[in-house]
Amino acid sequence: MTQTPEEPITAELVTVDSCPQPVVHTDRDHELSDDAQQAIEDSIPDNTRRAYGRQWETFASWCKAESRLPLPATPKTLAQYVRHLTITPSARTGRTPAPSSIEQAIAVIRAAHKAAGYRDQPETAPALRILKGYKKQRSDSGTRKRKAPAINLDKLRALIADCDPATLAGLRDRTILILGFTMMARRSELARLHLEDVREDDEGDLTILIRSSKTDQEGDGAEVIVPRGVHNETDPVRVVRTYKEALAKRGVIAGRLLRAINQWDQITHDTMSGDAINEMVQRRAARVLPGDGLIYTAHGFRAGGAGEAYKNKAPLSAIRTQGRWADGSPQVLEYIRVVDAREENPMRGIGL
Repeated sequence: MTQTPEEPITAELVTVDSCPQPVVHTDRDHELSDDAQQAIEDSIPDNTRRAYGRQWETFASWCKAESRLPLPATPKTLAQYVRHLTITPSARTGRTPAPSSIEQAIAVIRAAHKAAGYRDQPETAPALRILKGYKKQRSDSGTRKRKAPAINLDKLRALIADCDPATLAGLRDRTILILGFTMMARRSELARLHLEDVREDDEGDLTILIRSSKTDQEGDGAEVIVPRGVHNETDPVRVVRTYKEALAKRGVIAGRLLRAINQWDQITHDTMSGDAINEMVQRRAARVLPGDGLIYTAHGFRAGGAGEAYKNKAPLSAIRTQGRWADGSPQVLEYIRVVDAREENPMRGIGL
């Protein structure tokens, strides 16, 4: 077999007159105005900033007690700190932290170093080897990832019944519970709602503007439709309307929807934090739900709302949209898989 000679390629030779000059930055290139720095700070969600702040303060305090330098920390300091976390029960829960919490701590420490000019420090390989062993140890001992149980419709009704509608706090808490469930909302989303974001539309339902969320860091915003209900106690339209009317009687007609309220039923602050929302759910759950009420959190609304919608034959795409889950997120599948495992169990109805 003969080969055909390749045709010669004719092209213009590109010449380089000179090598690129070395880049020299001046002090001006490293300056950042106060308002630009503030804009960077403002781009970080408040709950993220608080969580990262707590993680760094805990690490810095441990370093001080151990006579170690937190910044810049050495790889061995980071590894020793991770080991400390894996064997030290939390004062709040009495349990050692979940691996995801330790991973967050490592990320926070690295981020603090990067912000201080110590890029790629401290080296994480030793710390991650300790964490890998910790994960295996937990798996071997039967420790599973802790998950907040779903707050289903029956549990939602029990929580709402615990709220006194004769008080402003009771009306507010009913609003939190019903919106958290029907919107499949994150507590941070609830905390950021403004009065004008929640309105009754022409169809008699609620149209709610989510200004930004975990999956919408650019702040494009999303509208969520919450249909009116059939029971007075759990009808979202009626619950929200009653609460807003009570606020208006106190002169509150603009600003945040959810307000801090003291034991005398007085508004004490213009906002209610996501942590305060979670604490309210835990407090009421401890009173009315079986078992250890403190295991219930506001996150249970996302799992419960998704599960109840799926049981009611809502398509997965609609559930994703209502809960603002990112396309491809496996989390919503985990919530509905629990429903399938029970309702479509292959052993159900075989005549045992």
